[in-house]
Amino acid sequence: MTDRLPAIFLAHGSPFLLDDAEWVAQLGQWARALPLPRAVLMLSAHWEQKPVTISATRTVPLVYDFYGFPAKYYQVTYPAPAAPQLAQRVRDLLGRTQPVIESDRGLDHGAYVPLIAMYPEADVPVLQVSLPNLDPSTLFELGRAFAPLRREGVLIVGSGFLTHNLRAMDMSPGAATPAWASDFDAWTADVLARQDVDQLLDYRSRAPGVRMALPTHEHFVPVIAAAGSAVDEPGPVSFPITGYYFGSLTKRSVQFG
Repeated sequence: MTDRLPAIFLAHGSPFLLDDAEWVAQLGQWARALPLPRAVLMLSAHWEQKPVTISATRTVPLVYDFYGFPAKYYQVTYPAPAAPQLAQRVRDLLGRTQPVIESDRGLDHGAYVPLIAMYPEADVPVLQVSLPNLDPSTLFELGRAFAPLRREGVLIVGSGFLTHNLRAMDMSPGAATPAWASDFDAWTADVLARQDVDQLLDYRSRAPGVRMALPTHEHFVPVIAAAGSAVDEPGPVSFPITGYYFGSLTKRSVQFG
């Protein structure tokens, strides 16, 4: 395949996302607008492990990495085909500069929840790769190393949330969005649209409202990896899904190219 697939970042929500008909429809519509990928390379906020680690290259049970939810959410399945050939390509791309190890880990909810909405037939092979740390420059270069995969039919997906302060969630109907959340969301959208790498990598110092928006940073940094995979062949940046969830969680999702 010679056509270059976009790289994307998506807001993945909790397991409750699959009960949100509008959100499921938005993710499904987005997937149908994209070329069908040969495989998905997933970087989820919910897997930090050093050195870079690749998930199981055979179909294994999902990782239900959440607590206190109703029983039905622990019975969800997503038997996507494994991606051993993609795993080998990851080893090829990274192996000269850093170690890559393998695990028997299944897909976590940051991976399988949005994929159920996007590819409900579970017919696209998926490989999850760990975040080796939360350093913006490291993850940007990791994404950059994966860039050749975009011309090989692989959809590179960062999965997280651009704002992620669970203590600030307001679950009441029609909850207002606080200024710190809207300011941070607008700043991030502007930086991504302009593909301003310097500002993006220094978001912790430059972005308005960052301390409230991100008490921790694991949900934001997957967008940096996705941006890194697009930097050497820049294309248009778009936001297929926007809006807010529980007041302050921005649903903004990003397509690079």
